[in-house]
Amino acid sequence: MLVLQLVVVAVTVTGSAALVSVLARQLVTTEAAAISKAVALSVATSPDVLAALDEPAPTRRLQPYAERVRAETGVDFVTIMKPDGTRYTHPNPDQIGGRFLGHIEPAVRGEAFTETYTGTLGPSVRAVVPVQSEGSVPALVSAGIKVDKVSAKLRGLLAWMTGIAALALGLGAAATWLVTARLRRQTHGLGPVELGRIHEHHDAVLHTVREGLLLVGRDGTLTLCNDAALALLDLPADAEGRHVADLGLPELLAGREEESIHLVGDRVLAVNSAASRLGTVVTVRDHTELQALAGQLDAERGFAESLRSAAHESANRLHTVITLVELGRTEEAVAFGTAELRAAQELTDRVMGAVREPVLAALLLGKSAEAAERGAELVISDDSELDDPGLDTRDLVTIVGNLIDNAVEAASRVEVHVRGGTGGLVVRVADDGPGLTVPEAFRRGWTTKGDGHGLGLALVGQAVRRLGGTIEVDGSVFTVRLPAPERVT
Repeated sequence: MLVLQLVVVAVTVTGSAALVSVLARQLVTTEAAAISKAVALSVATSPDVLAALDEPAPTRRLQPYAERVRAETGVDFVTIMKPDGTRYTHPNPDQIGGRFLGHIEPAVRGEAFTETYTGTLGPSVRAVVPVQSEGSVPALVSAGIKVDKVSAKLRGLLAWMTGIAALALGLGAAATWLVTARLRRQTHGLGPVELGRIHEHHDAVLHTVREGLLLVGRDGTLTLCNDAALALLDLPADAEGRHVADLGLPELLAGREEESIHLVGDRVLAVNSAASRLGTVVTVRDHTELQALAGQLDAERGFAESLRSAAHESANRLHTVITLVELGRTEEAVAFGTAELRAAQELTDRVMGAVREPVLAALLLGKSAEAAERGAELVISDDSELDDPGLDTRDLVTIVGNLIDNAVEAASRVEVHVRGGTGGLVVRVADDGPGLTVPEAFRRGWTTKGDGHGLGLALVGQAVRRLGGTIEVDGSVFTVRLPAPERVT
């Protein structure tokens, strides 16, 4: 690039210098011809010349006059001659009386002209002018400047021009070198091929990775956003160059140095932020499916915990029955075992009689055992009734399970009402706790339990929105209304 630019500058300056040189030679030659012609015309129209021509020896008066004019005007010769070219005057007196070397025919016809010709003094730019007297041409006048003198003047001009051209070339080369050096610093010494390859790799990686990648400048402007980030965050195509506040992302791109979970639309996103010298680099991963599986895993873990608790309690009760039998108190053993069996069966019958959806029934049984282990009471309302709701059971587990967990952690008695029909599904969870009064409860991160919480109710809100339902909060009563799905007939 440097060599190419230097060649361009050198060719431009050299071509300009050559053109100026030709124009300067033409101008200097034209100027010399104009001066010669002006001097010759002034001599040809002088009354002294006409008066001297009438004398028997014109040279005696014309030679001093011609030399005086030559000295005053700066021309190299002033020659006055007869119409046949015989000289009356000459800078070299020895040449007087000789024939003028050059063309005189146009002047004899009464026309003034200029030419470049080699005479006794060498090549010169000359003018030949007729002396007019009563319609005749009694004499001719020639004045000229030697080509050497013209060339000397031209050489002076060319010297200045060469200096200016060299200065321009030097400044151009220096400026080119500085620009090239700056470009190399900005590109870290990489050439066009390397830069093109890096751009291709950058573009390929940026737009093919499944994770979202964003770069936020120090002023909050989104400077980079790949296709995955546009899709995951539901951003417009012209998001780059806009402030994150205008895109509704200030909290998401807050620049925290740890992974955090955010809910955006129907997605659960894991967001990582890291500060860099260009701003904040944010990576976004879709954890929606993983979060759903984690919810199911939590439900299964709850079931396992409830089974473990039930097994533990059953072992205690079995030991009690065996001990009573060993003590010979069989009647008390039978009564105790029958009462425990009746209580367990009543809970199962009550849940299975009200909720005939197996996944939701299993969830309620597990949550009942888990609540009992925590010292709380979970009851199913008498008017609960649900067959097949026709909804995604994963969303139902998310909604009911998180509402019950939230209530059990805050109260000692929790009542669950589940009822479905043609008008849709209603889930109501009420407890005897203090309740909630803030609308931010269903926003990710809101919690009254310290760090590490605040996702359960947000997941509930997301699942309800995904199913097209609504949530109502009245103190400690949470009511979820989900529309009935359209049946395919």
